[in-house]
Amino acid sequence: MDRGDVGPGGSRAIVVRVPVEPVEAAVEADAVDAVARAGDVVVRGPLFGVAAQGAGDGPRWRVVLAVTDGCPQVARDGLNSHLWFRAKDEARDRAERHALLAAVARLESERVDELVVAGTRYRIVRAEEYAGAGPDGMEAPRPTDPEPLVPNWDRAVKDPEIDDGLALDPDAPVTPTQALERLALRGLCYSGNRFPEDVRADARRALVTHPDVTLLPPTFTVVEKSASSWKPVTGPHVTAHAARKSLDFALTWMWPRMDGRIPDDADPHTDARTWATGAGAADRRAAELIAYAEASDALRAGRVNRLDFRGTVYQIVRTRRLLRWGPDGPEGPRPSDTNTQEPVRMHPALDEDGRVLPED
Repeated sequence: MDRGDVGPGGSRAIVVRVPVEPVEAAVEADAVDAVARAGDVVVRGPLFGVAAQGAGDGPRWRVVLAVTDGCPQVARDGLNSHLWFRAKDEARDRAERHALLAAVARLESERVDELVVAGTRYRIVRAEEYAGAGPDGMEAPRPTDPEPLVPNWDRAVKDPEIDDGLALDPDAPVTPTQALERLALRGLCYSGNRFPEDVRADARRALVTHPDVTLLPPTFTVVEKSASSWKPVTGPHVTAHAARKSLDFALTWMWPRMDGRIPDDADPHTDARTWATGAGAADRRAAELIAYAEASDALRAGRVNRLDFRGTVYQIVRTRRLLRWGPDGPEGPRPSDTNTQEPVRMHPALDEDGRVLPED
């Protein structure tokens, strides 16, 4: 049997390759150590994005919009915008533009999870977000996870995008630890009475309709520790440094404004450092802002993955995502997945030449 022709309930063979290149071998050894430190799994819930498959791609798909949305309708809205801008800026002729705009019209009024447009198949895909956990809590970034040689804390510098250019190939060879993780997670299924019955039924059904698992690249999230759980604060991000940078922004810019320590009408470039030492130095709130700046300094001291601030513990955790896979490709939204919004019109109309039409 061809590995790309697997019937419902069947599983693909996993091709395993042993890493021999030094850097990849170090990453593999690091993954083995990580299982010993944090071998349990904590599941957070589903994430959604958009994948596409061309006519000659075989079983392979590519990620068009990052699999990071918490609601399937948000992913559909993202596809709506993606196709609208293709119609406006990239359509080769009026026929292609017409096909793209017809797809946009459907997305404005229907919950569409799959479309074929101009020879490309688009699908809203569903991934499960999870993290490793052990005696010390959720897994922190690993020593071999990518980090910049020189950390850049400038907010104007854009960080890499999650899933940018990511190809999804269920038959691609994987390392031994990746193969073990895929095998271990094939049976991942919601259980227990805290999940509604329709959620559990959909999860059981997915084990049959999409029996295989494909792992997406890790992401990094800032979480806040409470007495009994961890709550995401920012993220996900493509690197641990990008997650630290988001926490730094919260400490120096966002939280001081939310807490009323920097006025809402202050210059957008003002943060805890500049307010405490500049125009706001005489303000009674300046002393309070010093604590925010000192917390930022502690975060910037190195590859810091844990920070105590005002009685709260913040941690950079390594989050992972699995995409279930069936004979027809990656899994889409389940009937029990929650949509927090309705389809809406998002962009103005275009004429047949791609020009924006006046609203009246």
